[in-house]
This record gives sequence, structure tokens and C-alpha cells, in this order.
Amino acid sequence: MSEANPRYRVVHLDDVESLPGPGTLTWRPVRATLGIRAFGTNAYTAARAGDDVVEPHTESPELAHEELYFVARGTARFTLDGESFEAPAGTYVFIPDPSVHRHAVAAEAGTTVLSFGGPATFTPSAWEWSFRAAAARADPVRAREILDDGLAVHPRSPSLHYELACLEASLGRRDEALAALRTAIDREPELRDAARADDDFAGLRDDPDFVAVVTL
Repeated sequence: MSEANPRYRVVHLDDVESLPGPGTLTWRPVRATLGIRAFGTNAYTAARAGDDVVEPHTESPELAHEELYFVARGTARFTLDGESFEAPAGTYVFIPDPSVHRHAVAAEAGTTVLSFGGPATFTPSAWEWSFRAAAARADPVRAREILDDGLAVHPRSPSLHYELACLEASLGRRDEALAALRTAIDREPELRDAARADDDFAGLRDDPDFVAVVTL
């Protein structure tokens, strides 16, 4: 593990200690190695095909952890509540319900599965909705649904109000665009520079109200 800077830690998966787990499971205690406190995370590596890469279990109903598995190498065969499927490298398997019985075995030697878990308390950053809405602009109804969803979580987010202003401007809704842009700039004045250069507001560049909003 890198000790060069006490503010962060770097470790390669293969350098995390391998420990025997239940049955044929071999686990690497990633969370403990790095001292992570925000969520649980570990890695499981199979020496042979048929070895466990997720031990058979359900999550504690008291903790009610959601779990996410990621197949980093090889191929794993998951069985969730009796339903089995192949999960090649690059596959995510998300299990929000702690009562789901889960188990996975390696389909080939070297298969490695990463696990992440914790209670459902995380609040996503506003930029997730901003980026998704921008990408969905060709479907204004969908873009607005995404922004409404994001604003319900982050009602004061400058980036969400700015993206809403862009959407409204692209639809020719002058008053709504200016109202959203005012809100965004009130909360993040640096957005004036972005708005002055943003092609989404090209149709408003000569509008005195737009000029007033983006001028100090």
C-alpha cells in the first residue's frame, strides 16, 4: 500500500491479503485494509473453477444492507433465490432486498468478485441528474422528469436550476428560462460566465433581461 500521502491510500487488489473464508471462499479484506468507514467492501478470488466467490447467505434484516457485486475478472455463476445466471467480467449484480438468498461460484480459475454494501442512506450528488437531463434533451419530457426528480432531492442545486434554464431556453420558453437562470446564478454567481458563452441561450443574447441576469 502507498504511504506517500497520509490523505489517501492506494493498493492493488492482488496486494490485499488473502484469507480463507467459509467453505471454499477466499476473501480479501479491502475495507479493513484501507480503513473505509462509509461502506463495506471486499474482494473474493477463486483459485479453481467451482470455488465460491460469494458465500451462500442472506443479509441481516436488522442491518438491511443493500449489496452490489462486480465481476472484475473471469466469470461467476450467481444464484439468487434459486435463479441462476452467468455473470462475465464487467457485470454488476445489485441486490437491494436483504432477504434475497445469494450465492456465486467461479466458472473459471482466477474469477474475482468485488462486493460493496451498506444501508440505503446515500444521497446522490445533484450532478447525476444534471448530466442525465442534459443527455436526454432530445426528449424534453424525459429531461424534465429527470430534473423534477433531482430538484425533489436537491431543491437548491444551482446546477439543476441551470440545466432547467437550458432546457426551457431550448424550448423557447423565455420567462421560464430566465426564472430558472436567475435562481441558478443567485446560488452560484460563477454561472454567469457559463451562461454568457452557452449556446443554449443564443436566442436570448440580445434580450435585455438576459443581459441583466448575466451581468454583474
